[in-house]
Amino acid sequence: MTGTPRTLAEELRTRADSGLIGLLRARPDLLNPVPGDVTQLATRAGTRASVVRAVERLDRFVLQAAEALAVAPDPCPYDTLGALMAGDAGDAAVAAELPRAVAELRAQALVWGPDDRLRLVRTARELLSPSATHPSPTGLGPTVAEAMSGMSPGRLQDILAAAGLPATHDPVTAAAALTGLFSDRVRMAALLDTAPAESVAVLDKLLWGPPYGGVTERPAPHLLWLLDRGLLIPAGARNVVLPREAALHLRAGRAHHTPEPVPPALSPTTERDPQLVDNAAASQAFTALATVEELLKEWDLGGPAVLRAGGMSVRDLKRTAAALDTTEPLAAFWLELAYAAGLIASDGEADERFAATPAAEEWLQLPDHERWAQLAAGWLSATRTPGVVGTADAKGRALAALGPHLDRSPAPEVRRRALALLATLPSGASVPATAVLSRLRWERPLRSGAAAGQVPAPAAGRAPAAVDGAAHLPGPAGSASAPGDDLRSRLAQGTLTEAELLGVTGRGALSAHGRALIDSSSQAAAAPTPGDTDAAATRAAALLAPLLPAPVDHVLLQADLTAVAPGPLHRPLAEALGVLADIESKGGATVYRFTPSSVRRALDAGRSAAELQEFLTTHSRTPVPQPLAYLIDDVARKHGRLRIGAATAYVRCDDDALLSEILADRRAAPLRLRRLAPTVLAAQTSPDQLLDGLRAMGYAPAAESAAGDVLIARADTHRTPPRTAPAPVPDGPPSPDPTLLAAAVRAIRAGDLAATAERKPVHAPAPAPGALPRTTSSETLATMQAAVLTHSALWIGYVNADGAASQRVIAPVRVEGGFVTAYDHTSDEVRTYPLHRITGVAELADDSV
Repeated sequence: MTGTPRTLAEELRTRADSGLIGLLRARPDLLNPVPGDVTQLATRAGTRASVVRAVERLDRFVLQAAEALAVAPDPCPYDTLGALMAGDAGDAAVAAELPRAVAELRAQALVWGPDDRLRLVRTARELLSPSATHPSPTGLGPTVAEAMSGMSPGRLQDILAAAGLPATHDPVTAAAALTGLFSDRVRMAALLDTAPAESVAVLDKLLWGPPYGGVTERPAPHLLWLLDRGLLIPAGARNVVLPREAALHLRAGRAHHTPEPVPPALSPTTERDPQLVDNAAASQAFTALATVEELLKEWDLGGPAVLRAGGMSVRDLKRTAAALDTTEPLAAFWLELAYAAGLIASDGEADERFAATPAAEEWLQLPDHERWAQLAAGWLSATRTPGVVGTADAKGRALAALGPHLDRSPAPEVRRRALALLATLPSGASVPATAVLSRLRWERPLRSGAAAGQVPAPAAGRAPAAVDGAAHLPGPAGSASAPGDDLRSRLAQGTLTEAELLGVTGRGALSAHGRALIDSSSQAAAAPTPGDTDAAATRAAALLAPLLPAPVDHVLLQADLTAVAPGPLHRPLAEALGVLADIESKGGATVYRFTPSSVRRALDAGRSAAELQEFLTTHSRTPVPQPLAYLIDDVARKHGRLRIGAATAYVRCDDDALLSEILADRRAAPLRLRRLAPTVLAAQTSPDQLLDGLRAMGYAPAAESAAGDVLIARADTHRTPPRTAPAPVPDGPPSPDPTLLAAAVRAIRAGDLAATAERKPVHAPAPAPGALPRTTSSETLATMQAAVLTHSALWIGYVNADGAASQRVIAPVRVEGGFVTAYDHTSDEVRTYPLHRITGVAELADDSV
């Protein structure tokens, strides 16, 4: 095709396959379903939903270029756009970056046409152009022609006369004359030199937006001077507007107050020893593993109940935070981290409760570095955001931890982009969080600020300035929102905090294993596949493994009935010691304390005193202290002397004096005991209550079965049925792979060939554009047979079994039995078509294929 393209479809048709692949990769929503031809692709690329999505992904400078095109003449020469971006004085940085911005807009099919006739697609212009109800991020108002639409011809002539312009014959030429005056720098400067100082002050108030101002019924003389010359134009009963051309003159030709061609620098940078950063991150990674493990242990017998609306109650969240010795927001993070990794879920029972999943058992058996990799991979791709726990939803209801409505689709992308920015710094280097947030807002201004089609604060939704009096105006329109006041800023801040908690970063700098974790996702604009994320997590785990402390197989027993674990214990040792003793303190060394109740707990679990003594002797680097040995023997000697069973409940003991002592004890009154025999007491309470009551009185009873055997009180763990980790909620269609992109482009090209190929005339009337060809059955058969002999291509109309009609270009190979076998250029394959489903056929021109 030669000449200037007249439509976006014509320009897309001239692009190379690589250009179409780039468009479909940048805007994957255009692929669902695959467009039938280039015209359908162009139409879909111009729909509002697709354009909004594309505009949301522009960086600040590219978006500013699109906003400038929206207030420029249509079509707009490249030099005019450059003047709007750089102003009369010019800007070297803007001039250097503007070609990239235009190329990006063109690549995403938001701008088309040659450089001397740049056109913003109609939908994008509607989104970004200023109007009375939709201010522009540039702060500019309507053009003179738009603002004067509907004004009486007499009033227009009065304005021309006051501005020193000759009279015209119609409103169109009047508006054009005034536009020419405002666009002429010399004549406009001369006009403003005659303006009263108060009038210039009013223009300064409206200069950078919003361009609308409020006036009284009797405007002051300095306002009348502006109104008489069209520098302010009425925009309602009590409002006026500064026309676009006048504002651009006052701005020295700039559409934006502050063009931002270069992203904010990641500074100031703090340099640290990379090894110190890695060690700090590894230490926090180990703490993260210990915290999640403690959570699973806390819920070993079943966690809190599930609310009717889903999630856990505030009271249960506080209890969990107390058990983990942390704050409620951090407890919500650990809960959501375990949930994202598939380690906890609801059990689905009638009395629904949260509990560990079977996958948690497998996770606990993995090496520490592999357990961390599983947590990190789940966190990186999760859309659930613990940072919103406790905030209100759209209906004013508080969002609960582990509940519904916590998914935020942009979360994975924000995490990847934030960590990718840290990865651009030298190893061991960190920057303040504000620098990272500023860069992220530059990269996605609409996604991190106002929604597409709206104006970022502070311009949006502001009432007109009172131009009759002194009115305070905030900064320029289109400036960025205050940090932290939008979802994406909160997600980014949460990412930096969570990465530190998880050990991805250390002291604010990205660790070596953190770099490996985001390596695959930082190199591509599209989100990585789950396989890519898992592979990166495996590489990160390998780097983390040598940094984690090696587990130890011994403790140090002390005379004060404590044991010190000089490091992380092997899991079997930690589990056994956790039954025999209570954890008193954590840190680099964990301190366990032995108490009568903890020793009795071990005896209830089926261990004998001799086994406990042997266990301690085997795993202690110091001798078993005498006080500890005495404690174990003393508790074991008393343990089981009393036996409790179900009668409703009874107590039996070979020592009748001991039973008499219990009966005489006033603390036993709530148990309502009575003697049945010298060695048996009956109680009007349950065995569990009787057991707890006697233990509270200082005795050491043991429960027994109906056969008289001592019951081992080892609690059974509570696990959910098999559960999968929650699936992330995607933020739009998935990124297409190269194979799909190549196949889609081939299909679009083939469909375009079928739709635009030149046909030879047939005897039947030519079909209307877009309609299927129509020929008789005999003509169709004859044409097909002739094409087989001449090896020529045909254009056919075809209706499939579902009634869907399409146009195709085929090369017939064989015609027999009411079917034609042909190579289908549209689908790029050999297919067989029933002749009765072919509506018509036409030969192609010789140079069409």
